Amino acid sequence: MQMGPVRLLIISPMATDPKREIERLREELRRHEYLYYVLDKPEISDAEYDALMRRLSDLEAAHPELLTPDSPTQRVGGRPREGFVKVRHSSPMLSLDNALNEAELRDFDRRVRQGLGPEPYSYVAELKMDGLSMAVFYRNGVLEQAVTRGDGTVGEDVTENARTIRSLPLRIRTDVPEIEMRGEVVMNRDAFEKLNAERERAGQPQFANPRNAAAGSIRVLDPAITAARRLNYYAYFILVNGHTYLKRHADTMRTLEKLGFRVPDWRECRDIDAALAFAAEYEEKRERLKFEIDGVVLKINDVEQWNKLGRTAKAPRWAIAYKYAARQAETVVDKIDVNVGRTGALTPVALLKPVEVSGVTVSRATLHNEDEVARLGVEMGDTVLIERSGDVIPKVVRVVKQGAHRRPFVMPKTCPVCGGKVVREEGEVARRCVNTNCPARLKESILHFASRGVMDIDGMGEKLVDQLVDSGAVTSVADLYDLTVDRLINLERMGEKSATKLVHNIEASKRQPLPRVLAALGIRFVGERTAQFLAEQFGSLDAIARATEEELQLAGEVGPKVARSIVEFFSEKRNRELVERLRAAGLQFEYAAPKKAGRLAGKTFVLTGTLPTWTREEATARIEAAGGKVTGSVSRATDYVVAGDKPGSKLAKAQQLGIGIIDEEGLKKLLG
Repeated sequence: MQMGPVRLLIISPMATDPKREIERLREELRRHEYLYYVLDKPEISDAEYDALMRRLSDLEAAHPELLTPDSPTQRVGGRPREGFVKVRHSSPMLSLDNALNEAELRDFDRRVRQGLGPEPYSYVAELKMDGLSMAVFYRNGVLEQAVTRGDGTVGEDVTENARTIRSLPLRIRTDVPEIEMRGEVVMNRDAFEKLNAERERAGQPQFANPRNAAAGSIRVLDPAITAARRLNYYAYFILVNGHTYLKRHADTMRTLEKLGFRVPDWRECRDIDAALAFAAEYEEKRERLKFEIDGVVLKINDVEQWNKLGRTAKAPRWAIAYKYAARQAETVVDKIDVNVGRTGALTPVALLKPVEVSGVTVSRATLHNEDEVARLGVEMGDTVLIERSGDVIPKVVRVVKQGAHRRPFVMPKTCPVCGGKVVREEGEVARRCVNTNCPARLKESILHFASRGVMDIDGMGEKLVDQLVDSGAVTSVADLYDLTVDRLINLERMGEKSATKLVHNIEASKRQPLPRVLAALGIRFVGERTAQFLAEQFGSLDAIARATEEELQLAGEVGPKVARSIVEFFSEKRNRELVERLRAAGLQFEYAAPKKAGRLAGKTFVLTGTLPTWTREEATARIEAAGGKVTGSVSRATDYVVAGDKPGSKLAKAQQLGIGIIDEEGLKKLLG
């Protein structure tokens, strides 16, 4: 069977009826997705792309009978699922044996020669992407299913999440009725760093590396979260009925490219020496790649020879992964300094006697946090082993030799950049500066303040914020409200029309309600929902700022950790000064919460333990629908504690305070 046409079609004439216009827009959008997400060669701006997408969405909404699952508008949709369905693979997704050095790779080549005898053979060498393996299935050219590797025999159906990956085609041009591609889901370095910064700002644990981030992102239950994490898919196999489709692996790679897939960089190699040359070339390029690799995969080119060589119980004999050696060196720690990141986190950094590692001179290495400094037992003057990983700052692996005049490191009590208050939350490893206007975190503070869902200042993007801060035009979040058209038009790529629109948007943000203002301040753990609860409970920003930790916990979903973070924020003098400047700018500091009606209006509940038939989310939703409020901790203001199986310490505190204790049945009676 021969492959059908693989070129991407561009339909240029304007259609005269909705169906033709919809198809024209879909083809145009698919073409631009391919140019942007696969080739990295966009032809139009984001605004032009968005306009095309809006036009298509409007037409599909007006003609729902013309909506198809492969439309570009359908990449993200549906509600979060409750779990993943297990799916058996069409054939096992095998792991690969490893070669850790040149000798082991040549030993693999010797075994290939022995297995094939006098037959000539060649290799295909391709970069070993550091991600999560996934199979995708197409029926009549339309993406139908995506399944993770799992244990190699059974994986999980992650189709809705996979559809959000822009470099994964929703439709391909082929005459094969049912066809399967296998490849790797990866996250590039820029997306990884951005995701970790967002998680740190939200008080969530950070991912250790891009591979973990990619694996976690493809397995979240809400496709909208996957869509926001900018994943990529690189394909390297084509199967039909569980069997390799084409006779040469090089033809497979070329066909995948023509079908519109990203593929890892690859090369046909006539022998093992050519394969080693490819590996050496990319080891030198490794630091400059947009994504993480940890080696090269070597595959026999002729698929018929795969069958002759066979496989072991775990891995094929016709392929191997050549892993790059760890990049390490020994040097001396001259000093331990502290870096303040864009989220305010304080990170100890070892300043090293310069040493060359894999052709790069290294003079700094991260020590992550003060607990890691203690675990390593490292002090200034020690000789240490350092290791590089991708383009991330090198890390200290261990102390090799203690220095004769070693000096211990002590974490600073105030921010080394702005002198502001530094706090370390219970259960966390990092200390953080809580000053929103700290120069080290100012850019991130402005981007958060202006973002959609917060103050919603359209046009305040990263490049503009960089210019505003770097030029000194903005030294505080509050300075945004002093910007004028005359000051903005002097900036790069900022004409009078754009400047006027931005000033208008900044002015319009003053009408955002108190919950938005509160969320915009950048208080850790205080997002949109928590800000809403706080505004409803206290009615003004001043009341929130004055409240004690115990009083703050009267607000819905505010527990001790969140309350402590709020108190720490307002205890910092610089943050109070920021609040006063925002007040003078005219932002909304008062909030009149709509009065709630219902059987439970004015009643406060705390849930503990596992309920027989309702989840906590269901119970919370029913209480709130009836006008009640659910909080995270027990206090004298609590009316009822709803206790299920295996209740925690909240039950004991309720008994101590004499608060009413009911079970699920009791709650149902109150709800009527």
